Amino acid sequence: MKINYPEYHYEIVKKLLDGKFILYPGNLYKIISEQENREFYIDFFQESFGYELKIETEFIYLISDNTDEKTSRDIMIFISILAFEIDKEGKNFIEELNNSLFSLDRINQYFENSHSWSEIIKENKQINNSESRKSLIYNTMLKRNLVEKIGESFQFTKAHKVFLDFALELIEKDKNEEAHTPNKGYT
Repeated sequence: MKINYPEYHYEIVKKLLDGKFILYPGNLYKIISEQENREFYIDFFQESFGYELKIETEFIYLISDNTDEKTSRDIMIFISILAFEIDKEGKNFIEELNNSLFSLDRINQYFENSHSWSEIIKENKQINNSESRKSLIYNTMLKRNLVEKIGESFQFTKAHKVFLDFALELIEKDKNEEAHTPNKGYT
């Protein structure tokens, strides 16, 4: 029995298995989200790979039970630190992530001046220096459609929302720990 796959099936499967987000309003997004293809792809990824296909309003991606996925962890840490540092400036980090252009210089300032996260930054090879952050942004995150390069800067795509919930959890955890830390005798 021959299966008739939707148009661009190979490209869709390759991109998703490579960890890319498929963004709205692109052609691949439209193909997957069409009613007749939606269930096919949900079943296809579950049965073929054991992955859950998530179809959101603005992007599509895969979820795996593989807990050893270090790249996703590093991206979550990056976004957590960035959100925390933007919040410290009194800016709405959600609006900033949704609407702002970021330069590598601005990112480096946040990371190099972060006291709350300095140990995590120092320990993580993806974010511990300017070159590694540049690689994370312009290689890893760009290839996965998490950011879009605009001239010498970049902007987050809507796919960053996948990592935002986790980032919010880390920020809250850090704030709670700071609130419960004794003041070491200072008044």
